[in-house]
Amino acid sequence: MNEPALLKEMDTIEFFKQNKEARRLYEMRQKALHDEASMIDGAREEGRQEVMQEAIQKGMHEGKIEIAKNLLSMAFDVAQVIEATGLSKDEIQKLKDEMMQ
Repeated sequence: MNEPALLKEMDTIEFFKQNKEARRLYEMRQKALHDEASMIDGAREEGRQEVMQEAIQKGMHEGKIEIAKNLLSMAFDVAQVIEATGLSKDEIQKLKDEMMQ
């Protein structure tokens, strides 16, 4: 055990026992630090959720593109592919043009 560190802690505790204002300020500072850490953790979690949502949306869009390619290769017309996938006419036309090359 590190006795100098223990003595320092005991002195700090004794100081706070004797000085109510110092203890109040210390507790306020600790609360502020705790609140700040909580806000940072909350912001990180929110950021993770946003990234996850973006990844899901991207994956869904890529899946729709693959379905559109399959439907076009099966000779479905553009209107049917739009209805089946929800992709725009321009996106479908671009895919169709790419497949023709």
